[in-house]
Amino acid sequence: MATIAAVSSLDDPRIAAYRWTAEPARLEAEGLFVVEGRLVVPVLLAAHACHGAVISDREGVPGPFHGRAQSVLVSPAALEPMRETFDAHDVPVFVAPQTVLDDLVGFRIHRGCLALATRPPVTTLTPDLIGSARVVLVLEGVNNPDNIGGIFRSAAALGADLVVLDPGCGDPLYRKAIRTSMGATLQVPWARATSAMDALSLLQAQGVVCAALTPSPSAVPLPEWMPSTGRDTAAAAAPRVALVAGAEGGGLSAEVLTAADVHLRIPMTDRVDSLNVATATAIALYHVRVSVPS
Repeated sequence: MATIAAVSSLDDPRIAAYRWTAEPARLEAEGLFVVEGRLVVPVLLAAHACHGAVISDREGVPGPFHGRAQSVLVSPAALEPMRETFDAHDVPVFVAPQTVLDDLVGFRIHRGCLALATRPPVTTLTPDLIGSARVVLVLEGVNNPDNIGGIFRSAAALGADLVVLDPGCGDPLYRKAIRTSMGATLQVPWARATSAMDALSLLQAQGVVCAALTPSPSAVPLPEWMPSTGRDTAAAAAPRVALVAGAEGGGLSAEVLTAADVHLRIPMTDRVDSLNVATATAIALYHVRVSVPS
C-alpha cells in the first residue's frame, strides 16, 4: 500500500525539490528529473519497480530507472483515479491543493500529477552497448523537446533498439520531452556520443549500415531503398541499420553526410522543402520495420 500524506504548501520540506520543476538546469544539477501526467507517471513507477527485460535487454537485470522514483505529488482530483497504481508501488505520495501544483509550473497543471526521480548516470556509446542492436537512431543537434519526445515515442512504437544523441541534442529526461514521448524516454535505451561522427564510426565498425536522412534531391528515395543493399556482405545477410537525422533547418553536418553509407529522402510534393524531424524519423523507421526481416 502506498504511503499517502497531505501537504499544504511549498514550504513543506518533503516536497522542497519540486520547487525546481520549472527549472530544468537546477534539477539536472541536483541529479533529479520530474515526470508529469497521469499516463506518464505510471511508466516511471513501472520502470522504478522493474527487474527485467522491459527496461533492460538482459533478463533479470534492473534497468537504469530501477529504484529511482523518490515521490509523487498529486492534486486531490488525481489521487482517487490513480490510487490503485500508487498502491502497487512503494513510493511516497503527497497530496497538495491544486493551487500548490499550479505554483510549481506557473500555470494550471490540468494533469494534476508529478513525480520526482533521481537521474541515472549518463550512458556513453560503446561497442558493447551497440551489441546486437538491429535498428538504431542517431540524432545530431536535435534539441527541441517536442522533437526529442516525438522521436522516442516513434522509436518505442516502431522497434528501435537504441537512440544515440550527440552533445547538441536535448535532454530526454526534460519534463516536456518525457511527456511528449508518453514515457518512451524511460523505456527505449539511449546513450550519448562524443559526436555524431564518432557514433557513425562505432556503428560502422560493428557492421551497421548508416543511412542519413536528407531532403537533398540527389538522395535515394526511401521507398526504393532496402536495408539489405548495405555496405558489405555481412550487412546484406543480416541487415543492421542506423538512421541518422539532424535538427530542422540546418539538418545533418557535411561531415556526417560524407561519412554515411547512403543518403535517403522521403518523396514529397513541392509545397514544402522538408518534414519535421520527428515525422521524418517515424516514416523512415516504419520503412525499416517492414523491410528488415525480424
